[in-house]
Amino acid sequence: MAVKTYIEAIREALWQAMERDPGVFVLGEDVGRRGGVFRATAGLLERFGERRVVDTPLAESAIVGVAIGAAAYGLRPVAEIQFADFIYPATNQIVNEAAKIRYRSNGAWSVPLVIRAPYGGGVHGALYHSQSVEKAFTGHPGLRVVTPSNPYDAKGLLLAAIFSDDPVLFLEHKKLYRLAKGEVPDDFYTVPLDRARTVREGDDVTVIAYGLMVPYALEAAERLAREEGIEATVLDLVTLYPLDRAAIVEAARRTGKVLIVHEDNGEGGVGGEVAAVIAETALFDLDAPIRRLTGPDVPAMPYSPPLEAWFMPSVERIAAAMRELARF
Repeated sequence: MAVKTYIEAIREALWQAMERDPGVFVLGEDVGRRGGVFRATAGLLERFGERRVVDTPLAESAIVGVAIGAAAYGLRPVAEIQFADFIYPATNQIVNEAAKIRYRSNGAWSVPLVIRAPYGGGVHGALYHSQSVEKAFTGHPGLRVVTPSNPYDAKGLLLAAIFSDDPVLFLEHKKLYRLAKGEVPDDFYTVPLDRARTVREGDDVTVIAYGLMVPYALEAAERLAREEGIEATVLDLVTLYPLDRAAIVEAARRTGKVLIVHEDNGEGGVGGEVAAVIAETALFDLDAPIRRLTGPDVPAMPYSPPLEAWFMPSVERIAAAMRELARF
């Protein structure tokens, strides 16, 4: 298999979906002539034309609203929010319309819609180009929220999302776009939208993470194994809603010591729900309190590089937390 970057995997998934189904089209700010600010849609306009690669005004509520209408009438739109930070004007359309149409119509209507949104820090994007928005959109039945951590999953999950009949918020960590590389099949394939994945096995401590924090956790785990003989299980959540509860509980029971890592604020974040799942189901299998390592509870990512580094969980901080928990 060819080695591809995360952004190449995203672009290839879009291309193959549009080749397979003429009802698939993309829309968003600068997705056409510019090919997207991250170049995710580069080349699509030339191949598929302006009716299927639609440059929109700077109006997120309109982007998602138009996409919902198109999906309700049988198309499969892929709407791009240029930066996840700007998704909030479309919140009503996402959680109060797209997520509820199947329920309110008693199954008569569905919304096969994907909303792609680059999120996350570590790229010196400051306040409005570094936010993690996931906690605002998890916990809404009818809406799937997924975030791949590697190129293989990026392609397979995006193809699965496009051909799902449910709305999917597809979060792409922007630092992974060119940082993450891996083997990706050239052929069409899908990855299940509702399954977490164990990416490393060990018996001393369990780390549960998603997005950029997965490769960070893997690097920390390899370092501790090599230097101190501490062996960690690393679970990639993949899907933030609905959570793969069975995989979470199995990973927690394996070691009895759980560290949950994400860069979003700690309070109200996905990690709190993961901790609740473990506490409700596997409390008496634990050998230490559940620990979270997250971004601090401050309003937004700072611009100053030293302050951004202070905000972001790092490989070093993850390794230190794993070491402390393993020795508990």
